[in-house]
Amino acid sequence: MTGMGGPYYDIDAVVAWVDGNDPAHRSKRLKYADSSVLVDDEVGGDIRFANAGEIFFCVASLLRFAPFIRKIFIVTDGQDPKADVFADKYFPDRTTAIEIVDHSVIFRGYERYLPVFNSLSIETVLWRIPDLSEHFIYLNDDFMLSAPVVPEDFFIGGKPVCRASRFSIPFGRFLHMLRPLKYGTASMGFKDAMINAARLIGKKGTFLYFDHYPHPQLKSVFAEFYEGREDVMVRNMKPKFREPYQFNSQELMYLLAKDRGQCVLAPKCKDFLYIKPKKKAGYISGKLRYFRENPKARFCCLNSLSYASEEDIALVRDWVWERLGMKEKILMTNNE
Repeated sequence: MTGMGGPYYDIDAVVAWVDGNDPAHRSKRLKYADSSVLVDDEVGGDIRFANAGEIFFCVASLLRFAPFIRKIFIVTDGQDPKADVFADKYFPDRTTAIEIVDHSVIFRGYERYLPVFNSLSIETVLWRIPDLSEHFIYLNDDFMLSAPVVPEDFFIGGKPVCRASRFSIPFGRFLHMLRPLKYGTASMGFKDAMINAARLIGKKGTFLYFDHYPHPQLKSVFAEFYEGREDVMVRNMKPKFREPYQFNSQELMYLLAKDRGQCVLAPKCKDFLYIKPKKKAGYISGKLRYFRENPKARFCCLNSLSYASEEDIALVRDWVWERLGMKEKILMTNNE
């Protein structure tokens, strides 16, 4: 149960995390990756797995701004960020539990496909986490809350809130064809996996195009969809690195739930804070200035923070702890 005035159901948070700086993990990844994978930052390049301490931003923001969360599940590949130690030190009065879930747990019965280094594969089976609540919020480890939230920001009447705009499937496929002209590669983009989910269930006109913020999900929608469709689940869960045919599981859940009347559609967030470090000077400081001018913005994504210089990462950390109202600066490492 959640707190006074909240809904009658439990809400959990699920965070997918990897420390690509770990030599053992990097060695394992290199064992399975070919050169074409390693040079693509969207698929298997080092930057995709790099760790700048974002997991601590994420966990701290959930504990500070969403105290109604029952449990935070951190999904890892034989790793442990020691987020519980961090939380005990800086949030000693917390009521939210923190649990590490290894890939072997969500891939139980399908361990032959491990290891995987692919968020789309991992997201396919997050609903198989033991003791996971029916209502859960999925976050990448570079997502964080940046202002107080309430359960109704994620679920209204038990239905997940999908903040998205409608986007043309044919136009999205056309844009994919143009990717080599813009990026020099036709590798899979964020929208492509959404389009694949829509096409999987017969959608031809539009899909729901959302941004990089926390996504409320219903466990039962996945369980019911994959009942009798094991082949669909396996095909999406087994690629070690991203494949162009894979689909986005959050998109699939939203579309299925919408068709059943189990989803609340809402406009995209206008107060969404997003940062993806660029090489040009002043990018980080300019973004942080904008962030400070929008103190009520609830969701933030610090995408590929490892692109930034150490000086810029320090600026971001200062802003995070300022936003969280932390009284002391926290030096975050996996041995914290």
